[in-house]
Amino acid sequence: MKTLVVTAVLFCLSLAVNAAEFKLVSADIASKATISNKHVFNGFGCSGNNISPELSWSGALAGTQSFALTVYDPDAPTGSGWWHWVVINIPANVSEIKAGAGTADGKSLPTGSQQVRTDFGTVGYGGPCPPAGDKPHRYIFTLYALKAPKLEVGVDATAALAGFMINGNKLGSATFTAYYGR
Repeated sequence: MKTLVVTAVLFCLSLAVNAAEFKLVSADIASKATISNKHVFNGFGCSGNNISPELSWSGALAGTQSFALTVYDPDAPTGSGWWHWVVINIPANVSEIKAGAGTADGKSLPTGSQQVRTDFGTVGYGGPCPPAGDKPHRYIFTLYALKAPKLEVGVDATAALAGFMINGNKLGSATFTAYYGR
């Protein structure tokens, strides 16, 4: 019994150490900072440039076969939040997504990556655009390390379906939150 408990504790500690090393950052958006107009949506009353930010990561977890990226606003007044960007099937040997890669055609994303339909009803990055007068919304950028080399979802898959597949294959995640209000 002692051996089993010690083994379980060591396993949990190794997961905690690995998770602490897995890090997602952006040269364009600092954690806990306000998102600039460059990355804000252009529509729904917002007049940003809608350019997806540069994102990079390090410390991938052992066994990672691919990555998935989500950008989510839990404060959107929908009852279920708002998915701003979902990218799956990012190859395991990739550690960066370049600024501006979130265009609808996805041609600047890493080879093999697939964008999933967001709550804007299209694929590609859709920047922040909370209702005027709301307190600043949280935009949660999360990179998931996955145990599957590819998530099999159709080209018209929803963010919810992608989220189900991501969570079913998740080894760990790295995240940061930024803010935007108008």
